[in-house]
Amino acid sequence: MSTPTEQLSAQGVSIWLDDLSRQRIQSGNLAELIEKRNVSGVTTNPTIFAGALSKGEAYEGQVQELAGHGAGVDEAIFSITTDDVRDACDIFLPVFEATGGVDGRVSIEVSPDLAHDTEGTIAQAKDLAARVDRPNVLIKIPATKAGLPAITEVIGAGISVNVTLIFSLERYAEVIDAYLAGVEKAREAGHDIATLQSVASFFVSRVDTEVDKRLAAIGTDEAAALKGKAGLANARLAYELYQQKFAEDRAKELLAAGATVQRPLWASTGVKDPALPDTLYVTELVAPGTVNTMPEKTLEATFDHGVITGDTITGAYADAHEVFDQLAAAGVDFAAATQALEDEGVEKFIASWHELQQTVATALEAGSAQAAK
Repeated sequence: MSTPTEQLSAQGVSIWLDDLSRQRIQSGNLAELIEKRNVSGVTTNPTIFAGALSKGEAYEGQVQELAGHGAGVDEAIFSITTDDVRDACDIFLPVFEATGGVDGRVSIEVSPDLAHDTEGTIAQAKDLAARVDRPNVLIKIPATKAGLPAITEVIGAGISVNVTLIFSLERYAEVIDAYLAGVEKAREAGHDIATLQSVASFFVSRVDTEVDKRLAAIGTDEAAALKGKAGLANARLAYELYQQKFAEDRAKELLAAGATVQRPLWASTGVKDPALPDTLYVTELVAPGTVNTMPEKTLEATFDHGVITGDTITGAYADAHEVFDQLAAAGVDFAAATQALEDEGVEKFIASWHELQQTVATALEAGSAQAAK
């Protein structure tokens, strides 16, 4: 009997872990998850690194060394995080090579403080790619209005990108266009476009959290019946849009020239509502050529009792469209909901970034005091 994670991989879903820490790297846990849980990539964000650093004795030596060199807070953060990402890239190199560069990818995010700064994002993305200096790194750029031209520029420079914080179909269409423009730019610049990879991180559970809150405020029976349905419907329609956009002439011409599709990635797949099954955003979002990035808790739940029944997306388009019609009829302003989610998503990552800065500042002070003894 194959395991649920093996079945998921067989359906064309790449399983990525939404977590990274030095402890996970050094203990052999990351390598074990590749071997036993079919994990083929890793995503990180400021919240993940803030958590790792706040309880990570594995970082003490490096922090003391950085303190001794008089490193500033942001310089220390980038030294620490790029070291972890580089080491994770090395662990995933066999996966990267075995999949022709499709998987074995490790993501690192530009500072969320740059979410509305196009030029700052471009400069930092290039700097992060150079610092990590591994072929399997992905630079994470948020899909804000300022992020879109940065995505095009960074891909145009021959750097693979994970586009994050996508909530609406309208913004997702713009993300695909930004990717295609980037590939066109890269080709003009003489880069090998076959080596460029990109994923578009479409958030799922947060959509349900926001829409369900709005449904509860509406308070009708019709609204109550739609609880827990928006996240899956939105993601399924994103996959429909992905299929449509990459079947158009512009994309087909680039694919024929060696480019790769920008795969949809399901993010925020930990179930937040205890009334819903804990594997919902995994088992109900199965389709070829997708990525599901899971917190470890969701990964273990999937391995333990996930029921994989094949493609649960492409046959569900009509139902997904109907859910959206019903949401509109119930009085949900979905555009307002997704804009609120984007704004909140940026704010949350900025808060985590500042928490990370504070954690590192405190650690540097302690390291300086230790070095002075």
